[in-house]
Amino acid sequence: MEYYLGVDIGSVSSNFVLMDGAGEVKETLYLRTMGNPVQAIKDGFARLCEVHPGINIRGVGTTGSGRHLAAVMLGADVVKNEITAHAVAAHRFCPGVRTVMEIGGQDSKIIIIRDGVVVDFAMNTVCAAGTGSFLDQQAARLNIPIEEFGGKALAAGQPVRIAGRCGVFAESDMIHKQQMGYPVEDIVAGLCEALARNFLNNVGKGKDIQEPVVFQGGVAANVGLKKAFENLLQKPIIVPVNHSVMGAVGAAILAAEQCGNHGCSSFKGREYVLGGDFVTRSFECKGCPNLCEVVTIQREKEVLAYWGDRCRRWETSLAEKQRALA
Repeated sequence: MEYYLGVDIGSVSSNFVLMDGAGEVKETLYLRTMGNPVQAIKDGFARLCEVHPGINIRGVGTTGSGRHLAAVMLGADVVKNEITAHAVAAHRFCPGVRTVMEIGGQDSKIIIIRDGVVVDFAMNTVCAAGTGSFLDQQAARLNIPIEEFGGKALAAGQPVRIAGRCGVFAESDMIHKQQMGYPVEDIVAGLCEALARNFLNNVGKGKDIQEPVVFQGGVAANVGLKKAFENLLQKPIIVPVNHSVMGAVGAAILAAEQCGNHGCSSFKGREYVLGGDFVTRSFECKGCPNLCEVVTIQREKEVLAYWGDRCRRWETSLAEKQRALA
């Protein structure tokens, strides 16, 4: 089978999608990055190859904070930011979408779309309150499996009011409510409402949120948070089937568009990805007063790429070397 591979490498999760030529998602894979994106990329691709032994990759798209790393390792045809990838995926799933809310492991974003074009967006990358990692922490502290967190919220009689503007304050407020004897279900529902308010008051501040509204990201699995958004917005919220991997879906769609037009791919092949030893390291460049912290990735001691040099000194030198060898 011929597939297009979409890869979304984030700080918390690494997502992989295989999409066929008709645009149907045939395989999805969600992994924890565990602070090692290089290993996550290799592990994810290896698992896809196990499930599909005769896999034929016709194109590769990467997104997420580790998109450039994944692009070098895999040989990506398209490298796009998360805003573009999530907007493309949402528009494919819901052609008339006008608002996309995405909450991931460490950040959250809102994307405003009009007539299929992104006209505005905002991201919250400063505070992790309301993100997946924060919910994981609170679920563990309340001794509730994260998969059951949203269901607990739906069982609440009366959600308690919890301060949600800051993760630290929200946690201390939850502890206070527990000590006062509030039911766990009411506390969980209150937290969901607090997180929804925090998103709308910060990330969504000043945004024209119109229907249809699509909710994406791993946190979209939390039915309690979905209900909280619906109560606050007084609008129905749509959660896609592949909500947790929509960034990778968007990357795969873009790869299909790119390679479908040109008929060729830069994908480096299964043996290259799985048969090599990839290593990353960083160093401080002393070529000028900027003292840039440069990151490099190597395969079998061969330098593949540099990042972080503001003047592009190292990146340019590598490009010149590759042209000379060619």
